[in-house]
This record gives sequence, structure tokens and C-alpha cells, in this order.
Amino acid sequence: MRQALRQLEIQTRGKGLTEITRDVAAFVSGEGISTGLLTLFCRHTSASLLIQENADADVQKDLAAFFERIAPEDAALYAHNAEGLDDMPAHIRAALTQVQLSIPVASGAMTLGAWQGIYIFEHRRAPHRRAVILHLLGE
Repeated sequence: MRQALRQLEIQTRGKGLTEITRDVAAFVSGEGISTGLLTLFCRHTSASLLIQENADADVQKDLAAFFERIAPEDAALYAHNAEGLDDMPAHIRAALTQVQLSIPVASGAMTLGAWQGIYIFEHRRAPHRRAVILHLLGE
């Protein structure tokens, strides 16, 4: 059994989804592990990870709009606002999604479906530099 570990640094553009599938796939293919399990972990409380459709950009727009409705930026709704009006809504959005993904690896590649991509979902208005840990275990 072998394992590999890497930290990806992703520059987001502010709120919305940033696809990282290509970077993650390059890591997996470069490690020479044929069969295993890839774990991704987002090291932040105001961003998250998603596997989502990557064929139609409207899916990403609709997801972002949905999260705006369920966790709006409204000072009257939250006690926590230490880092600005978008701070607590970002924490709620991250809590409703996930910070960890597990993806099986077969024949040296992730077993994503035809229209699936891996995204970091930025929940803050301003661009941020986000860290995602990749851990691959297999043989």
C-alpha cells in the first residue's frame, strides 16, 4: 500500500465555484497509484468542496443563487460579523455543503462520471487563496 500527499493552493475569484478537476487529476495520474481512494480536504470554514456538473455553467449559477437565498447577507440575521457582512453566511454555506470528498481511483484515474467536476465553492465576496489537501492511498 502506498500513499501520497499534496496541498493545492487555489486562487478564487470571490463567491462562486472554481473548478479544480484538472489539477486534482494531474496529481492522481502523476502518483502512479492504479487502485485506491483519493481524499480531498478543504482547510477553511468559509469555503467548501463539491462534485457537480461541469457541462452547463447554468448549474453553477443556479447553485450560487440558491445559496444566496438560503443564507443571505443580512446584518439583522446574525450575531457573528467579525469579518464583515458575508462572514456568517459563508460559515452557514460551508456547514450545509462539505469540506471533504472521497473519490475512488481505478486504472490510475478518478472514477468521476462523464459530467462531474470537482469544485471549490467560495462563500466569501472577496477573492481568497484556498488550500485543499489531497491524500491518495492505494497500490
